[in-house]
Amino acid sequence: MICDRKIFANVIDPEETRVAIVEGGRLNEIFVERMWDRQRSGEIYKARVDSVIPGMNAAFLNLGEGRNAFLYLEDARGSEVRQNLDLLVQVTKTARKGKGARVTTRISLPGRFMVLVPGGHETGVSRRVSEEQRERLRGFARAIRPDGFGIIVRTAAEGVDKDILEEDLENLLQIWDGVSRMAREQDAPCLIYQDLGLVGRILRDEPFGAVDEIIVDSEEEYRNVLAFLERFPPNGSSPEVNLHRGNIPIFEFYGIEKDLELALERKVWLGSGAYLVIDQTEALTVIDVNTGKFTGDGDPRSTILRTNLESAREVARQLRLRALGGIVVVDFIDMEDEEDQRELLDTLRELLRNDRSRARVFGVTHLGLVELTRKRARSDIRASFTRGCPFCGGTGVVPREESIAMSLKRFIRKVVLSGRPEALLIELHPTVASFVAESFLPLWEEEFGARLFLRQVPDSSWEKYRLEAQGSLEQVEHRIDLLEKRVAGSVVHRTDPS
Repeated sequence: MICDRKIFANVIDPEETRVAIVEGGRLNEIFVERMWDRQRSGEIYKARVDSVIPGMNAAFLNLGEGRNAFLYLEDARGSEVRQNLDLLVQVTKTARKGKGARVTTRISLPGRFMVLVPGGHETGVSRRVSEEQRERLRGFARAIRPDGFGIIVRTAAEGVDKDILEEDLENLLQIWDGVSRMAREQDAPCLIYQDLGLVGRILRDEPFGAVDEIIVDSEEEYRNVLAFLERFPPNGSSPEVNLHRGNIPIFEFYGIEKDLELALERKVWLGSGAYLVIDQTEALTVIDVNTGKFTGDGDPRSTILRTNLESAREVARQLRLRALGGIVVVDFIDMEDEEDQRELLDTLRELLRNDRSRARVFGVTHLGLVELTRKRARSDIRASFTRGCPFCGGTGVVPREESIAMSLKRFIRKVVLSGRPEALLIELHPTVASFVAESFLPLWEEEFGARLFLRQVPDSSWEKYRLEAQGSLEQVEHRIDLLEKRVAGSVVHRTDPS
């Protein structure tokens, strides 16, 4: 049981909603939703098939907004997919990184205690429900399941009275009636159904017995939370609900803003002095474990095991915090002992057992790497809060100053050989300009037989440079005077003519 578990909702700004889940004083999950987001997970569309790609066993669907969605034909239950066909589909993976959403025709409607599956015929119970309750709930679900629908009983249903469960089912059937009616009446492509807002979805999906406090920064949302708890009272103690007031924003006041900034960094320090390095690529996420400042107690095997177990706890936290999904490879510190390897894997599996996104740990490879997968249900926080660097193009690196300098030298040679100017004025990034001026400027002037002036341009791209002026020394110096008058604080590097 996690102690001191709190939910913070930053909803005061209509453009953006953020919800943080803090456990034991540490930020463990962050959710963000913006008013301009499109094709969110859970939304239902009446879509039109734009094209079918047999070689990919897939189709692209027009949802009416954003990029075309992607449908695997195996997810098109009972439908022969063809061009211009109208299909009722649900978003299973939100559009991200320039890719359209992924959709399915296997629609499901989640409630507080159960999930309704139109067109299904099976009953299921959450794997997190105790064995004793599982059989009771499965029998009840079979008894109330309407024809033509499947039912999945959620973890929150454990210990809940039958009449409350029936009310939840009735509400879901009413929602489906509305979806079916709109699908008949509206022309494709169009949005048919939107799930609850971000705060409502988290309240619906969270096991309240494990939440101690809910804090929101909007009076309207505060009333909504109280109304939700009144409609769906927790099985255990009800969480305390508080309204954040004051001039300091809620995330800043409770230290969440700083934790969010740390969650975007590549390196994660652990309490022992060890650290993780997290690298995301298109194909997978790689997490490297390093002992760092941790030296242990002199027993190498014990030190390595303790570091790896501490790292496993942080890996499980970072997967949730950063919303990492897909393939994840963790390079723990090498362990020769198979017993230690088993303890590490068992610990990692237990840590991930209650993750809201299903995760599976496969084991240790021949190279000592731990492979796991985690279901990607939403965009990771790097995609939500950052964009590719305009200087490096998202690679994470830029050319060295020496490389730019030599490129610049080749450019100057071409200009000098083409027209034999007496002087040149070149604009470039301040750091690169200073480096070239200190390292090469007198040598290049002697080599090329021309005066060289380097003007710093603060908003210039790191590796870019341009020829601003060339000609006689008098012409170039006149151009420099004009620029210095026009731009206050303009810095031009030049050699001492004496």
